[in-house]
Amino acid sequence: MTYAEPPLREPDLPRTAKVRPVALRTGWTTGACATAAAKAAVTALLTGVPAGEVEIGLPAGRRVTFPVARCDLTPSPDPQAEAVVVKDAGDDPDVTHGAHLTATVGWRPRPGLELAGGVGVGTVTRPGLGLAVGGPAINDTPRRMIGQAVAEVVDLAEVGVRVVISVPGGEVMARKTTNRRLGIVGGISILGTTGIVRPFSTASWRASVVQAVHVMAAQGQRTVVLCTGGRTERAARTLLPELPEVCFVEVGDFTGAAVTAAVGDAMTGLVFVGMAGKLAKLAAGILMTHYTRSKVDLSLLGAVTAEAGGDADLVAAVTAANTGRHAYELWEAAGLLRPAGDLLCDRVGQVLRRFAGPTLTVDVAMVDFTGEHLVASSGRWPA
Repeated sequence: MTYAEPPLREPDLPRTAKVRPVALRTGWTTGACATAAAKAAVTALLTGVPAGEVEIGLPAGRRVTFPVARCDLTPSPDPQAEAVVVKDAGDDPDVTHGAHLTATVGWRPRPGLELAGGVGVGTVTRPGLGLAVGGPAINDTPRRMIGQAVAEVVDLAEVGVRVVISVPGGEVMARKTTNRRLGIVGGISILGTTGIVRPFSTASWRASVVQAVHVMAAQGQRTVVLCTGGRTERAARTLLPELPEVCFVEVGDFTGAAVTAAVGDAMTGLVFVGMAGKLAKLAAGILMTHYTRSKVDLSLLGAVTAEAGGDADLVAAVTAANTGRHAYELWEAAGLLRPAGDLLCDRVGQVLRRFAGPTLTVDVAMVDFTGEHLVASSGRWPA
């Protein structure tokens, strides 16, 4: 199959995200708020005293205190506690801003934590999201955060706790998201990889990306490492331990802006580290990857599958995949993750070189969805 170079596109920002006259506030993810609600409820269940505020740990180690909007106790014979934390999304245009993240907890007969989704939390109906089909749309990092927060209150090796996360009005909120298209029905997803909402989708974030490139250039650095978020940055630092911290830039959706700044600042080296979905968009020539302005081209991933040696059934399955992650999982199950991933990284490298021009060397790496393992590259990190 002949590879046809895609046209290069850098779509404009959504109108509502273009103008921000003041500095942006960060906020808290649904995962962080659900974690705080769960800890407050477990604390009340154990002590019999409603909590007015609660402290939790974020994945990077920072401790944060959340106000508890409501905390109620139901007495014996079947004691329960319920706590509510109201989400503050900061200045990110987020449909879940103001949502009441609610945790209802009770004791269970066996030690350990049982986590369930209640009203307003979506149910997973399709593969490709890294979650069990039929289970609640509560992502891995929030699950770990909730488990760690509950373990700060009770010894889960000795005590059993059941936590149900719900979001009143979550089904209505979900209508403004892409959840249904992804196969998440009945509510929102409980998300977050850091616990913190940073306004990736705004013009101010774009400006901060450009500024970060300028700062590293001013310090005499000539290799810029572009990462899509916190997990990919951690992976990039493992791959390139010799580079100082200033070289690593979280670009969010603004790869094109970062590359343009790197060329303008006379950088000589560019490394891009990402996961399958963002890489698929870049391979299709899309340099601004905000979800409202682009989507994964599954036909491109099907073509990559064929080029990597996948049979017709696998090509068809990838072309019909639910998400970029689903395509990744299909490659992995077929034993083609490395060859298909390498080809995808090669295509991203070609796009970035065309966009940047001849002054930059370009390397591309794909990491898994934990950000802990390199799974493919354009050649710098061979199998």
